[in-house]
Amino acid sequence: MGPWRCLLLLPLLAPALRAQQQQFMEYVERRLTLLEERIAQWHDQSSRYSTELRDFKNQVLGMLEAAEKEREAMRAEAESAAVRVDRLEREVDYLETQNPAPPCVEVDETLMDKQVATAKQRKNEKYTKLTDCSDTIASVRAMKILKRFGSASGLWTKDAAGSSEKIYVFDGTANDTVYVFPRMREFTLFSATRKAARIKLPYPWVGTGHLVYDGHLYYIRQQGLSFQVIKFNLANKTVVDSSVFPAEEQIPVFGLSPSTYIEVSADEEGLWAIYATKEDEKNMCLAKLDPASLDIEQMWDTPCPRENAEGAFVVCGALHVVYNTRLPSRARVQCVFDVSGTLAPEDASLVYFPKRYGSHASLKYSPRERQIYAWDDGYQIIYRMEMKKKLEV
Repeated sequence: MGPWRCLLLLPLLAPALRAQQQQFMEYVERRLTLLEERIAQWHDQSSRYSTELRDFKNQVLGMLEAAEKEREAMRAEAESAAVRVDRLEREVDYLETQNPAPPCVEVDETLMDKQVATAKQRKNEKYTKLTDCSDTIASVRAMKILKRFGSASGLWTKDAAGSSEKIYVFDGTANDTVYVFPRMREFTLFSATRKAARIKLPYPWVGTGHLVYDGHLYYIRQQGLSFQVIKFNLANKTVVDSSVFPAEEQIPVFGLSPSTYIEVSADEEGLWAIYATKEDEKNMCLAKLDPASLDIEQMWDTPCPRENAEGAFVVCGALHVVYNTRLPSRARVQCVFDVSGTLAPEDASLVYFPKRYGSHASLKYSPRERQIYAWDDGYQIIYRMEMKKKLEV
């Protein structure tokens, strides 16, 4: 097609092009109008949402303010209740102090003399074992320092015979309040005593030779020149029995623990009492106790010296005495006395404890766990023991 023919077609195509251009402009205008409407709608929705969000924020702030006021009111009520509880505890303690519940037990001198005479007749006899326990301590396998609680002297322990996980803490050598923690966790994690229950005893204890055994607390009370073993029921908080310990002119049983006159210990065989008298003031004595009646079943004079002794415990019928020096060094089991005669002294291991802070104020053996709960200058320590079989004499 030649150029002249294109020129002839232009007048014919111009109206069509203008019509298409007009349609395109109308389409663009419609799209812009729709977009403007959507933008306006978005603005309206955004404004509405902002208003609703602002109203919700104000509502939440009001609720938080009201909750904070309620929390403050509850905290004030809790503090007031704590004050009232503390006041009530003080009043109860005062009433208990003014009206103690003495045990309904009278000391029958004739019966006690008869029991002492019977025990002395069997003094130093070979002991007939009640169990087949034939273990002795080989070494201290491990130690764990739990925390530091209370004064330099005291004791802590579990029930030596029961399955309870409660921790019993006796702070000091002369007191009347026992702290009871429900588990080891509460005792370890909390430095204060707010997680502990308190048991106020009818009479104060003396020394650190007490014991929790089968749901009962066996603790030592000094009355003039004599000493009593008090059996206290931990469930109903009452004294079950008491007995004047049948030993005359008692002296401190451990040279490094002058406040302890009787050490009540438990092992696989039952209950024992470690003590000393002026009759043989150089060495310790050992007695087998009846946990039900507190009678002395049998007594022994041991070759274990009191001098430089800081504590003792019984394992499978064998007395283990721990020694130190007045300038604290490394504690060690240096004297073992087996009442059944199945362990020769030369076969007993010389057991050393890791050197820590000072001198042990108490050492409580747990036959159920085969470990020792120790109190060392206010630190509570667990010693886990490595055991071995005794060699027959």
